[in-house]
Amino acid sequence: MTKIHFERLCKSFEGGLQVLNGVQLGIEKGESHIILGQSGCGKSVLLKCLLGIQKITSGDIIVDGISVQDERRFGEYLRKFSILFQGNALFDSMTILENVIFGANQVRRDKFECRKLAEEKLFAVGLEKRVFDLYPAEISGGMQKRAALARAIAVEPEILLFDEPTSGLDPITGGVICNLLKNTIKSLGVTALTITHDLKVAEFLADRVSVLNQGTVVWTGRTKDMETCGNGYVIRFHQASSLSGTVA
Repeated sequence: MTKIHFERLCKSFEGGLQVLNGVQLGIEKGESHIILGQSGCGKSVLLKCLLGIQKITSGDIIVDGISVQDERRFGEYLRKFSILFQGNALFDSMTILENVIFGANQVRRDKFECRKLAEEKLFAVGLEKRVFDLYPAEISGGMQKRAALARAIAVEPEILLFDEPTSGLDPITGGVICNLLKNTIKSLGVTALTITHDLKVAEFLADRVSVLNQGTVVWTGRTKDMETCGNGYVIRFHQASSLSGTVA
């Protein structure tokens, strides 16, 4: 069953710059799907269009039968999502627990229930109670990423979006976070969509990947099939990523 459907999606900006050019892609319910591509290929714009942050130029995005362009049902559409931002986007003036309560408050109204849900999600991502009353600046980048994930899942979404989830983390911490994301996706049974340029993240997290080049999905399949897929760009991307670890 298709959960997210990009239908010939195009996005242009003033001056005629076309960033997305007929993106056609279906993401299945419960799937962990990754959009791979070099910097500037349109990954972030795709994510912003999906969330309605940027209006699409033509085409459509359909989630569970609801169009992103349906203003009447946009609130219902948007409630299906939660996002783990590249920079975590934690509120500096709030403690870690308060940050997650902010997320929980979107689905629970009772203060006690919100606090209980927030604590549950913080424990679920491996944070100890001693961290709860600290501020983001007082904990490590890896802990901040865990806290941001706890806030994202406290919203109880159907779809989790991950924006370059290991960016800025050292390889060991990045590996730990990848494990955490994989376990979270599996335990919650959500649909996950990740954008990244890191092939190693894709190999670990993805059921399928889609490679974006010059605003178009040029190939979709399993990471293990990239090197033999017959698409020259995908093969070069795979080879360069394998040599360097990532493609900048």
